[in-house]
Amino acid sequence: MVSKYHLRSNSIYIKDTDIPHNKLGIISAEELHELEGELLEEAYQVFYQELDEHTLFNEDYFKALHQRTFEGLYEWAGEYRQFNMSKGTSRFCQGAYIATNSAKIFNKLAKINYLKEFTKPKEELAKQLAYFKCELIALHPFYELNGRITRLFFDMIAISNGYSYIDYSNISPETYINASIECVQFANSDSMELIITNGLK
Repeated sequence: MVSKYHLRSNSIYIKDTDIPHNKLGIISAEELHELEGELLEEAYQVFYQELDEHTLFNEDYFKALHQRTFEGLYEWAGEYRQFNMSKGTSRFCQGAYIATNSAKIFNKLAKINYLKEFTKPKEELAKQLAYFKCELIALHPFYELNGRITRLFFDMIAISNGYSYIDYSNISPETYINASIECVQFANSDSMELIITNGLK
């Protein structure tokens, strides 16, 4: 099996596979994916219950989502990657610049109070969510499970603004992937904005 990512170093993966080394010694991609899903479901319940008016959606919170969700499975849970990574023709932020660029993203988010209690119309909230989501998609800071944690992060922000979790059920995986590619390759969040606008309920 060929790794789904192009990596300068693939030391986190079992040789010649796209299966990460894990604490449970799982070598089945299907079994690992299923367990990751179960851990994410549990995380949704935990972080939802912990939400209150004091929750800050800052960088520490973002990293804690990844760490607390997957630390029982991966040694590198919550850690930013150190090597370069690309997928297809999409090149994510270089490993050496992730920390710096992450700080810039979350500083921008802090200036608008982490989108907490956003009182403007839904369309403006969706625009802001899409912008920051695209920034984090292009950053791709973790070794694995970036997409799931990024969704969890913005679902928590949506909940804090009185919405349900963002609904992606009415779009195809291909549509979402293409919107993500636009984020990375063209720094364009328009397609993601439309997806989030339709998904905010």
